[in-house]
Amino acid sequence: MYEKTFPNKRYKETLEFLEANVPAPAKILDLGVKNPFSEIMEAHNYQVKNTKGEDLDLNTEAVQNSDCNVVTAFEIFEHLVAPYNVLANIKAEKLVATVPLKLWFSSAYRSKTDMRDRHYHEFEDWQFDWLLEKAGWKITNRKKWTNPVNKLGIRPVLRYFTPRYYAVYAERI
Repeated sequence: MYEKTFPNKRYKETLEFLEANVPAPAKILDLGVKNPFSEIMEAHNYQVKNTKGEDLDLNTEAVQNSDCNVVTAFEIFEHLVAPYNVLANIKAEKLVATVPLKLWFSSAYRSKTDMRDRHYHEFEDWQFDWLLEKAGWKITNRKKWTNPVNKLGIRPVLRYFTPRYYAVYAERI
């Protein structure tokens, strides 16, 4: 199913990481509104609830009141001004999250037309690890992968060798 959708490599890597750390049929609260990856998780027998699009910097009730045992956050924390607030308030005991890594050769993503579609943070792996640790999480598995693009130039070549995505599986301490 995900093989024919964009971005297929990211979906493939994310699903493999999720399945390796949290086997189906886990009950998942997926941060963010329903999206193509939510549907992929459901197609692989996960029970998925999504947040409603609330501003998670200001309103963490969804993670505090959820009865799910796993929270997933796929490319969410980079959009938040204060991701610590959400991470510290998650009631679930398990977390699977991915973030785009900061690339030394490329500026942080910023949409010129959509104020909400911007990266406030692009983390180095150690920064994201530290954030999770301070919020009460212990990382037990991690993975990085590249995101090559079919373009010409120095930056596209560097994307073949430089990891762009970072996935972690963490448990509440």
